[in-house]
Amino acid sequence: MVLSAALPGLAQPTVQAKTVASGLQHPWAVAFLPEGRFLVTERPGRLRVVEPDGKLGAPVEGLPEVAARGQGGLLDVITDSDFARNRTIYFCYSEPGKGTTNSTALARARLSADRQKLEDVKVLFSQRPKISSTLHFGCRIVERRMDGKPDGTLFLTLGDRFSQRDQAQKLDSHIGKIVRVGKDGSVPKDNPFVGQANALPEIWSIGHRNSQGATLGPDGRFWQHEHGAQGGDEINLPEAGKNYGWPLVSFGVNYDGSKIGDGASARAGLEPPLHHWTPSIAPSGMAFLTSDRYGVAWKGNLFVGSLKFQYLNRIELKDGKVVAEHKLLQDLGRLRDVRQGPDGLLYVLTDSPMGKLARVQPPG
Repeated sequence: MVLSAALPGLAQPTVQAKTVASGLQHPWAVAFLPEGRFLVTERPGRLRVVEPDGKLGAPVEGLPEVAARGQGGLLDVITDSDFARNRTIYFCYSEPGKGTTNSTALARARLSADRQKLEDVKVLFSQRPKISSTLHFGCRIVERRMDGKPDGTLFLTLGDRFSQRDQAQKLDSHIGKIVRVGKDGSVPKDNPFVGQANALPEIWSIGHRNSQGATLGPDGRFWQHEHGAQGGDEINLPEAGKNYGWPLVSFGVNYDGSKIGDGASARAGLEPPLHHWTPSIAPSGMAFLTSDRYGVAWKGNLFVGSLKFQYLNRIELKDGKVVAEHKLLQDLGRLRDVRQGPDGLLYVLTDSPMGKLARVQPPG
């Protein structure tokens, strides 16, 4: 595997980031609206419409209460595949419970025609149990497709809440899991643990630490990445009912340098990652490029933001394996999200008190 800014001997397109909007407070996710508008979440608990010229709209009204502390707040947002007709969005956030407890929740709403408020807000899923923690909420949403068509269900990534990592292996807890639910909040009948005693039926896969990136591959397969501890960030392709190992195995160590589990990086019955980063890059955001706007060499590449090292990672894949990585936009800041827009271009968010939405400009 090669990690470089460019492979020697090959022409590499030079790209730069052009600011679309600035003045966003810890933006976390961007979705795309018709007519060149954007929908951006700010972690403190605001949802904003960004005009094509970069003008920020007033906070959209109608959000449920958000527990905006630590890593918690208003996190991911996506538009429904039929948004042009139904104006439906899905968003996830840290939902307050009793006292200081909270958990990750997923909600559905309709964006009003004037884009000023949310209507018919419904919580579709609420992680159990709620605990007192401000860490590791996970919270990326992906609309599932089968045979190229939306199947009416959503994937949601859920963190291990840092202090509760052992629950990632327990089927009676949503902590450290990926779940799959219907767009109406129902449990799909073909989820892997439906009908199993002492298992929560929403669970899709188990053994995850803190996933802040998820997407569909060009072939429709579900991809996600997750933070390791000190080392061991992972890319996985989570399949129904499978166990991805946290905290039994890891390529990293605890923050104090001690072993995770018995120190093993693999074990029979646990799924190995497709790829891991050691040292950690602190990945956030994840998108495949399906357009040729940056040249044919980039089409099909995977893009991941690095919070720790502050670059956009362009990942080349061959036969389902990572064969090269390239650091882009190294002067932009902590990259929280990356998405491909309807125009075939990539857009990124920088995570800071004065964050930006930027377009990755193609060469030429």
